[in-house]
Amino acid sequence: MKTTGNTIFLTGGTSGIGLELARRFRDLGNTVIISGRRKDLLEQIAAEDHIDGVELDVADPASITAAYEAVTAKYPDLNVLITMAGIMQPEDLGNHDLALSEQIITINLLGTIRTITTFTPHLLQQQEGVIITVSSGLAFVPLVMTPTYSATKAAVHSYTQSLRHQLALQVIELVPPAVQTTMLNQENDPHAMPLAEYADETIQLLQDNPDAEEILVNRVHFLRNAEKENRYEQVIGILNSVA
Repeated sequence: MKTTGNTIFLTGGTSGIGLELARRFRDLGNTVIISGRRKDLLEQIAAEDHIDGVELDVADPASITAAYEAVTAKYPDLNVLITMAGIMQPEDLGNHDLALSEQIITINLLGTIRTITTFTPHLLQQQEGVIITVSSGLAFVPLVMTPTYSATKAAVHSYTQSLRHQLALQVIELVPPAVQTTMLNQENDPHAMPLAEYADETIQLLQDNPDAEEILVNRVHFLRNAEKENRYEQVIGILNSVA
């Protein structure tokens, strides 16, 4: 993937990793459009960061269709889709709130699949079409307090591999570690990676590896390679004792 001269649509871009990457891509000379559910927040970001926004609730198929129509009508050169939108919530499986699990699956997994399905015909018409999915280090070693989140990210990883083999597009998977964002109140978590540091390393990896299939910052190798390096039982114990 080239890192300049693109037109990029990034879902879930009003905070955290999504907004930080949107700013970095903008600064590299890309046209960036973000989405979110809150119109007031999108307007604030447009005014302060000069990044255009569109209202989108990835849990609603009609909202995805409306966003697609709005974005491609205004930006017909759109060639990069980044599916960042997601939620993370702790769950007690002994006193299970099934509705919460269903909400996480709807947003994290179905939202990703529906968004990609909707935008793929347009991206296939572009000379340098790219899909970037977002899984997690927890796709490879689960955080047991967030079982459905971890499961959806494992599913996104698997789905991404199929996309890569079926589509005539470059398909890249971002695999973040824990990052200091509002997700699960990790803003000041000393075990989480500083947000700016994550964005810096991610952009550098994209620049250095234009043909990359996975973007793995150094901190996530501990999780990503645990099973391959026969460290799985050790890592799941360490991860969940820290949590």
